[in-house]
Amino acid sequence: MTMRQYFIAFAVLSTLLLGGLSAFWQPALWGFVLLGPIIVLGVVDMLQTKQTLRRLYPVLSHMRYMLEAVRPEIQQYFVESDTNGTPVPREFRSLIYQRAKGARDTRPFGTIFDVNRSGYEWLNHSLNAKHPHDMHPRILFGGEQCQQPYAMSPLNISAMSYGALSKNAIRALNRGAKMGGFAHNTGEGGLSPYHLEHGGDLIWQIGTGYFGCRNKTGGFNPELFRENAAKSAVKMIEIKLSQGAKPGHGGMLPAAKVTEEVAIIRNVPVGVDVLSPATHSAFSGPTGLLEFVQQLRELSGGKPVGFKLCIGRRTEFFALCKAMLATGILPDFITVDGGEGGTGAAPTEMTNSVGTPIKDALIFVNRCLIGIGLRDKIRIIAAGQMYSAFHMLRAMALGADTVNSARGMMLALGCIQSRTCNTDHCPTGIATQNPYRNAGLVVTDKAQRVANFHEETVKNLTELMGAAGLDSLAELGPEHINRRVQGTDVRTYAELYPVIAAGCLLAQETVPERWRDDWNKAEAGRW
Repeated sequence: MTMRQYFIAFAVLSTLLLGGLSAFWQPALWGFVLLGPIIVLGVVDMLQTKQTLRRLYPVLSHMRYMLEAVRPEIQQYFVESDTNGTPVPREFRSLIYQRAKGARDTRPFGTIFDVNRSGYEWLNHSLNAKHPHDMHPRILFGGEQCQQPYAMSPLNISAMSYGALSKNAIRALNRGAKMGGFAHNTGEGGLSPYHLEHGGDLIWQIGTGYFGCRNKTGGFNPELFRENAAKSAVKMIEIKLSQGAKPGHGGMLPAAKVTEEVAIIRNVPVGVDVLSPATHSAFSGPTGLLEFVQQLRELSGGKPVGFKLCIGRRTEFFALCKAMLATGILPDFITVDGGEGGTGAAPTEMTNSVGTPIKDALIFVNRCLIGIGLRDKIRIIAAGQMYSAFHMLRAMALGADTVNSARGMMLALGCIQSRTCNTDHCPTGIATQNPYRNAGLVVTDKAQRVANFHEETVKNLTELMGAAGLDSLAELGPEHINRRVQGTDVRTYAELYPVIAAGCLLAQETVPERWRDDWNKAEAGRW
């Protein structure tokens, strides 16, 4: 007999037996009350036509769905090790929690990483190690074309919009940035009142939806931009071309998160998915982008302006480089987002299989700027799975000037990596517009945790710098990081990723051979 036939027999016999006995024996009536709902559920399962398992295995199939629903929690809490969890391993989640709470973050009994595996990386320390004196290093942003330069911390909050995050999460992040003296990127969702409430330094991100500087048709509004860019909290402006989690797709805010307030801030309909265009309407082509950079710099009163992108086709970034040389207009910074970047909502194929990883992207962008002789005039910000001081140091050795972290800051807020950001059911009140859950996030407490995480991580960055015998981050180079390639084959980043000659892209005969075809195809006027 099949499970379905067994259940039919059980249901019929139970109903007849308990129904008959209940007329003479009261306990049988209670048995009928208890078994009745199960029988009804089983009948419904057998009659429905959408799920085969329920038709074939009535009642019992629900146990499978229940286990499936709690599988992520079981995996995270009971199955994964300290090093194999994804997207953020437990070792780094614990480190962030400890630093955010001001708890002990040291480790006993040695490393848990396999130092003999291929891909293991470490810092070359010096026998002439130094004690760091400057525990709060700063990197100046703003080139010759900028009138209001900004001194930035090595670690800052990466782009996360109000709408994707709750108002209390935004408040806590900004208050933490104010307390710690570092920058908070608004994300492309516009300048909300919660970004401005505590006066933390802001990097205002302008996406393809132009939220915060958007006209009625969805295009760019120069006057509204000028008004908002003049706010004292806005220190820099970032034009978002693409992001690592979904490059070439445009921003996404699920309808469940588009409340009336979010709709007013973004100037969009309530309760409808907000899908930003994949490309900008205010300009086209590399030259157009740089002219837009110059326009925003002038409208903002000379504040640093740059752009963010995930590297895709090499010819397109080469075209940008040629446009810089042709126009003489330079961005003050370029934010390089790795393909491993996170977001609240992204198509699966986009997040898994599109976009250059941060390490390869950093190497490429740094080499390009060296090749056109402009590396000293343009800052590079790296974004993509930065959780510890070593992650920061590694990115800086490959060419980054500063680092942005999104998931690290979310974990500092109390994120438990439930991976429900796209459902509006975030259990910690961070990535949801649910008023009840949002109220559970106490701004003053979480702001202190964000500030603590930043302070301790930057402190450890300076200690690593001292261990390498360096006086400043400017002295850090690829020769300071080792990587086990395979077996006993160990090389430094300088050996693995040799820096190209300065200015080599300025003459045809000195263009590296492997870049020559793409460099020749690139044009300053089009992508």
